[in-house]
Amino acid sequence: MDDQSWVVDNLKNALTTWNGKLNEIWTLLTVSPQSFKGGGVWGIVTSINSALLPIAYGLLVLFFAMSVCKTCGSLTEIKRPEHALRLFIRFALAKAAVTYCMELLTSLFTIAQGIVAQIIGTAGLTGPNGGSLPQELIDTINACGFWESIPLWAVTLLGSLFITVMSFIMILTVYGRFFRLFMYTAIAPVPLSAFAGETTSRSAKAFVRSYLGVCLEGAIIALACTIYSSIAVTPAVSAGATPITATWGYVSEVVFGQLVLVGTIKASDHIVKDMLGL
Repeated sequence: MDDQSWVVDNLKNALTTWNGKLNEIWTLLTVSPQSFKGGGVWGIVTSINSALLPIAYGLLVLFFAMSVCKTCGSLTEIKRPEHALRLFIRFALAKAAVTYCMELLTSLFTIAQGIVAQIIGTAGLTGPNGGSLPQELIDTINACGFWESIPLWAVTLLGSLFITVMSFIMILTVYGRFFRLFMYTAIAPVPLSAFAGETTSRSAKAFVRSYLGVCLEGAIIALACTIYSSIAVTPAVSAGATPITATWGYVSEVVFGQLVLVGTIKASDHIVKDMLGL
């Protein structure tokens, strides 16, 4: 009985790890950067952002001067009202983008979080459903003798290993998204200063689009978890199946569903880029 209980506990522990990581992802999708890990990381990001502002202002003037030299052939052309007004508006907007970059990025993140909240609210889920070990399979495994349980050890060890590894790959991907959000926010003043130049503004636009893409990855991850939760029903154990067949069928079906979810979460950045043409 102890041997068979070890086989059951092995699968249960792997599923517990998987469900725990799913719940952690659910929490990360609804938390704001300001409250992530108690707000300590956000404080560091804010400090770095403020420290880079003087450098960004210097680059702002440099990019603006480069734009003036490139677009205006002479001093007389600069004095023309339409040219002067256009240059002034560009510089003012670029200066505002650098000065209020924290507010700009926070607003974009809030919009993306609203999409995530709408997806979760529409699905009506209070948390993700990762599945559980069916009682029929537990009874089948516990009814095995010692020699019959030997192949079950190999199956459950392999299945548990796959489930545990995928759990950590999945949560690392979601944490990686948060780290990218912090990096974008911390360094934002420097790339946004490129708005001051007509030829360099493409870099600033690409930065904003990339940041928006990272924010929208949360919506793709939430949608993937919602779909997975709705289809992740506990596989039925075939009546009359041998213990090894029943266990292998259960493990393979669970692992396949988890592979689809992990693959979708890993590819969330590519999905967003394809959707938005980034």
